[in-house]
Amino acid sequence: MTTTQLLLAAIDEAYDKRSWHGTNLRGSLRGVTLEQAAYRVVSDSHNIWELVVHAAYWKYDIRRRLTGEKAHSFAIAGSNFWTRPLEGTPGEWRRDLRLLEDEHARLRAAVAAFAPARWTRKAPGKPFNFEGLVRGVAAHDLYHAGQIQLLKRLQE
Repeated sequence: MTTTQLLLAAIDEAYDKRSWHGTNLRGSLRGVTLEQAAYRVVSDSHNIWELVVHAAYWKYDIRRRLTGEKAHSFAIAGSNFWTRPLEGTPGEWRRDLRLLEDEHARLRAAVAAFAPARWTRKAPGKPFNFEGLVRGVAAHDLYHAGQIQLLKRLQE
């Protein structure tokens, strides 16, 4: 496998493809209700919904670094974490799930199109090379998938 193929496999397994490690990010969100998404264990903790938008943002950020796209073009103003829910409607929840799905597809396309000779180059503004950023965003998905699984279990 090429580096590009390995990175695509890593982000796909962490997001929506079957793998040995168990539930991936998309799998952890399967069947999550609006109420579950908005639930907070304690008042100042992040909820599932906020983790969804956070994961979408970091997919966007890494894609932007791969493509050279300007910053501040994410679908929602701000960065990293956003308070959710806003009004708490099913439509808002579905919209943010779609945002995550769309950002994954865009990231995947950017990885597939990335010049193989550039994987080992240092990414601008980061102490890591481009390959490390993509491996990192896959690990990020799995980290938050685990958090989501725990948040769901705490609601039982």
